Amino acid sequence: MTARIVLLVTSPRLPAGLLTAAAWDVVRQHPVLAGADSELTTAVRQAGAEVTVVDGPATQPLLDAVATHGTVVWLAGPAGDEALARELGLRLARQPGLAEMELMYGSWDPPGARLLDAVAVLDRLASPGGDPWKRAQTHRSLAGYLLEESYEAYDAISADDTDALREELGDVLLQVVLHARLAEELPEDERWTIDDVAGGLVDKMIRRNPHVFAGAEAGTLEEITENWERIKRAEKARHSVLDGVALSQPALALATQILDRAARRGVDVPLPSADAEADADADAEASLGVDLLARVAAAREAGIDPEAALRRTTLAHAEAIRQAEPPTPPTPTPAPASPR
Repeated sequence: MTARIVLLVTSPRLPAGLLTAAAWDVVRQHPVLAGADSELTTAVRQAGAEVTVVDGPATQPLLDAVATHGTVVWLAGPAGDEALARELGLRLARQPGLAEMELMYGSWDPPGARLLDAVAVLDRLASPGGDPWKRAQTHRSLAGYLLEESYEAYDAISADDTDALREELGDVLLQVVLHARLAEELPEDERWTIDDVAGGLVDKMIRRNPHVFAGAEAGTLEEITENWERIKRAEKARHSVLDGVALSQPALALATQILDRAARRGVDVPLPSADAEADADADAEASLGVDLLARVAAAREAGIDPEAALRRTTLAHAEAIRQAEPPTPPTPTPAPASPR
């Protein structure tokens, strides 16, 4: 029988005893070595296997064990023990008769597993002994950062820069996880956790997508959208078509959403006019607001996003300003100090 060293790699983000059937078979049938005691070594021992902890470099102990037993298992640490795998690989490449090396995955990270790491890191930073700045924040003090990071993600989308989008979404995620961590410090009757956030999202998505989760007829995209809105109205028990509109969003986007909500529910209210404004002649701001709202309505009728239109024109003008600016003079190089 060919001698072999089985490098058993497991996910540190799953319960230690959650292994594949093949992994349990190999640890029960062969000697097991590990670099340190851990929850995994405890679980393996509780299953009846013998685990030997190696103190120091592991290559030679593994080769000695394989020479005696034919097959041995190495329980890799949380980081996978890549250095040991490389060292063993080089040794066996030089002396192929010693053993064969086999990589076995006893468990895998499920999709989203690194989110657990994000939660753990933010918990460490926001706990006693962590980052003083993060510990000093509140939901209100962080509000501007959430907007800023969201806008930076929007910029990445506008630039079709998917690498930048991945990074910026990480910054948005940081804000979400940090807000949830801070909420754990609220009074007992107010506090909530990241699991409450995720659980609420999961429940909402299942409720609002019965065509996916409850076997309902999918229908057209328009029917799915209308069903979503109907379910949302039943959940929120809102009294106005405008309930739930984010009033702090940019004014052009706010005007567009309000007009769109009203149109979808068939609420027909005439737009304000300059004549209807009591102080329109004396109040330039009110007059301008009336004009801008009318232009937003016209853009909506034409199928144009006024926020995107203004952004596009403004950015083009910004580039023209850059081109018209005088060149920045080079920074003078400091003269060398004279010798004394």
